[in-house]
Amino acid sequence: MDSPTPIISPGARPTVAEISEALGLNVFHPGNGARELEGAVVGDLLSQVLTEARENWLWVTVHTHLNVAAVAALRGIPLVILASSRYPQEDLKEKCQEEDIALANTPLSCYELCRGLGRLGVGGVRET
Repeated sequence: MDSPTPIISPGARPTVAEISEALGLNVFHPGNGARELEGAVVGDLLSQVLTEARENWLWVTVHTHLNVAAVAALRGIPLVILASSRYPQEDLKEKCQEEDIALANTPLSCYELCRGLGRLGVGGVRET
């Protein structure tokens, strides 16, 4: 994997739009692109993500169902990235639009995606 484009200033909190652009994400819904991200959580056990995730963190998962939007809304997660070329179910796309949660996917694995996020300065990456 090539290093992501360094468009984010060191020490700055990257925005949803900057992460999407830098990682070349396929965006289904852009959400609030100006929202700053303070960290990240990666995981597929929904109850654990509910416990570990913080407001303004992004979430990396392979789940593609409606419950992803429910968890993201409850925790104030502004960006959900589906790893490993996972494609969201239609009801997930619709609910993310309704809740204004950015939704994207990437062919990168969870591991590759987290490496890229770290290079872009996204701190607080937690694996669940």
